[in-house]
Amino acid sequence: MSTATITEADARASAIETPRNWKAPIAFGVFAVVSFVVFGLLGREGTSRLTFASSTDFFTITPIEVPSQVAGIIVGVVLIALASVSAWLTWQRRPAAPMWMLLVFGVFFVFGLLVWIGTGATVPVVWLLTGTLALATPLVFGAMAGVISERVGVVNIAIEGQLLAGAFTSALVASLTQNPFMGLLAALVAGALVSIILAVFSIKYLVEQVVVGVVLNMLVIGLTSFLYSSVLNKNPSVLNSPVKFTREPIPFLSEIPVIGPLLFNNTAITYLMFITVAVVYIGLFHTRWGLRVRAVGEHPKAADTVGIKVNATRFWNVLLGGAVAGMGGAFFTLGAVGAFGKEMTSGQGYIALAALIFGRWNPLWAALAALLFGFAINIKTLVTQVGADIPTEFLSMIPYLVTILAVAGFVGQSKAPAASGKPYLK
Repeated sequence: MSTATITEADARASAIETPRNWKAPIAFGVFAVVSFVVFGLLGREGTSRLTFASSTDFFTITPIEVPSQVAGIIVGVVLIALASVSAWLTWQRRPAAPMWMLLVFGVFFVFGLLVWIGTGATVPVVWLLTGTLALATPLVFGAMAGVISERVGVVNIAIEGQLLAGAFTSALVASLTQNPFMGLLAALVAGALVSIILAVFSIKYLVEQVVVGVVLNMLVIGLTSFLYSSVLNKNPSVLNSPVKFTREPIPFLSEIPVIGPLLFNNTAITYLMFITVAVVYIGLFHTRWGLRVRAVGEHPKAADTVGIKVNATRFWNVLLGGAVAGMGGAFFTLGAVGAFGKEMTSGQGYIALAALIFGRWNPLWAALAALLFGFAINIKTLVTQVGADIPTEFLSMIPYLVTILAVAGFVGQSKAPAASGKPYLK
């Protein structure tokens, strides 16, 4: 028997042994059928007007009027077709949820949702996108923190605590110094300090990493709530009135329709978010540092044999991840609200963790997943603005419902770093 024949036989045997994972096709199918029924068959008659104007535009784009029910039926058919392709890929034992499919599916679903919500009203697309970016900014920082930590082999459940610590510290320091950049620096330090506890207990004392992360979240929630009541509320005009970052439009670029207001008319923290995503991606996949981080997260023993100090690498990169999350926490007080409030992060650290998983531990895809969750959060405000008759209780569920469905449906299609969550003993 020839070598080629043996190879083909082995390949066929391997394919037969590989189990089919139907999570993605089922998730796609659920979304597709619900979209077809709700947006199409049960959709409201009328038109939805999508506008793309902004006060800073150099020129404008003509608004688009879309027949809602017809658009809903078309969107539903396209989504069902994509779900069928996913099922066929699963049957062929191939990846059932490639990133291009997730992206196309998401774009069509979002379009159908917007048209359905905006029936008989006007949907301000630029406002929706800029609001989505603002809501997603702390989620992106949190997701980047998770990428760094988990790529080096430490599960970071403590993102929520790191965000909250950054929010509290930035509000206090920016209030005392009247300088938002000092508040941002303090948030970075606060996030790193929370990560020190995570690193010490999970790396040195080998405590279960998930347990340490959950305990840290509860500790930071309790501590910041206590300090808020006993310190900040005693003199809020001095201790809880931080100077916020202002928008810094980039000349000419900020006047481009849609893209300009979205990408080139933001605060310093949002610009820093863009830079952070690019730096983490390039650093992880195109530098020596990234090679060491990925080696420690995938094969720590092999990394140790070539001279990489595994636990030291994990320790310092967990601190780096905490610092990144701390900057995300600063956005709540220095970029959005303008003051600290009890538990103001509202579980967004856990949503950032879901974005990390949904993005398959890749900085770019995790950032896009964070934008998806930011959009889900912003939908509630959009519905209120256009006056759609949709229960507010249902709208409040949307971000968490999307989180559950995304992770439950697509986590099986991606694999975490092999050594993530596993302590290393030399």
